[in-house]
Amino acid sequence: MGQACSVESAMPNRGQPAFAARELERTGKSRYCDEVLHSWKHRKMELVPEASLRVGLMTREYPPLVYGGAGVHVEYLSRELAKSIEVEVHCWGDQLSDKGNLHVRGAEPWSIITDGTQEKFKAALETFSLNLAQITSLSAIDIVHTHTWYVAMAGLLAKKLYNIPFVLTTHSLEPLRAWKAEQLGSGYVMSSWMERTAILDADAVIAVSQGTRADILRAYPEINPNRIHVIYNGIDLQEYQKTTRNAALVEYGVDPSRPYVLFVGRITRQKGVTHLVDAIPHLPPQTQVVLCAGAPDTPEIGAEMREKIDRLRAVNPRVIWIEKMLTKPEAIQLYSNCSVFCCPSVYEPFGIINLEAMACRAPVVASATGGILEVVVDGVTGYLVPFDQNPVTSFPLHPQQFSRDLAAKISALLADPDKARRFGDAGRKRAEEKFSWSTIAEQTIGLYRRLIDSRNP
Repeated sequence: MGQACSVESAMPNRGQPAFAARELERTGKSRYCDEVLHSWKHRKMELVPEASLRVGLMTREYPPLVYGGAGVHVEYLSRELAKSIEVEVHCWGDQLSDKGNLHVRGAEPWSIITDGTQEKFKAALETFSLNLAQITSLSAIDIVHTHTWYVAMAGLLAKKLYNIPFVLTTHSLEPLRAWKAEQLGSGYVMSSWMERTAILDADAVIAVSQGTRADILRAYPEINPNRIHVIYNGIDLQEYQKTTRNAALVEYGVDPSRPYVLFVGRITRQKGVTHLVDAIPHLPPQTQVVLCAGAPDTPEIGAEMREKIDRLRAVNPRVIWIEKMLTKPEAIQLYSNCSVFCCPSVYEPFGIINLEAMACRAPVVASATGGILEVVVDGVTGYLVPFDQNPVTSFPLHPQQFSRDLAAKISALLADPDKARRFGDAGRKRAEEKFSWSTIAEQTIGLYRRLIDSRNP
């Protein structure tokens, strides 16, 4: 007797004659199943030679529509991967480009959903609709690699329908972001279901830090630890480096002659910007603070931010709020000229924003949580600020104390420019030694090949 076999296990991803699956269903003969499996395994090996590996990268964000760290990650990872393999990027938007090995295809959610409801759960429904639609475009890939829950189901379905390995990079975890219910409403239940279903079925899960790996095992204890692989985020060291240019500062009303504290990020509970705002009254009087903070998760948190800033400006007019996403050259100028960069995140699987600042030689004051602990070295590249966290929401149990502690470390660096300069130089050195995209792409391709080879013993 041959081995037991399901229709799914013998189905092709491409190239296997369709009659084979139909014959398998009709006869149910194990001998036929053995023959199909034997033939298909050998054909799969021929279809993925070293030089023609083609990955499908699935992402919500891709330039020019990037608003967070996951989008930055995919932008640079795709570019670096394309130096060695064929890369298809499938994203949200109207992007359409082919440049060497890099092929970008944007798509939009179903209009019947986008135009049909304004409920908070709309984003979750749009996500699922686009995941379904994008499946039809994946027939040419050898492996699928998703980034964030917004595209997780596309990876799961590609694995099932095309019989290809499924890699999932988690840039955050829904069970650890309870505040997402404020943004998604009841759609948070759906986003959590999509993430959980996909992460438990992925052939490999990439964690962007050791801290994230521990979080995955805590949130999803059923997962086999051997399927979790730590591959860090990276930084483009040629693009992100210190500059003396300051036109962006002048344009946005920043006084280049005065020291300033810088924040760059979205207005979201996760990024902790309101804790930095609450720290400002505890800084030296008239400290210049630049908040590059846009894209609020909800109207409510946007209104909360505006109220806090308006109150602060009554006593410190040197608080500058830039309510837009900066261009890269603008961000690099602001990083390069700041006296202190502050990252007050309450939940941060990696914190690529700290790497950008460090590459531009900015000293960093950051919350001591998650992947930040693996990027910022306390007392070497900046200061880490510990705080007690709510185990469910990750919010500080003592928010006022957290804000005062942030202010104390920021004030210490403002008072000691020589130390700040040493921290900045050490940060650049650490970025160069640990976080190059070439190394990260090499590790990622190695994982792809191992997964493909494991299916073709």
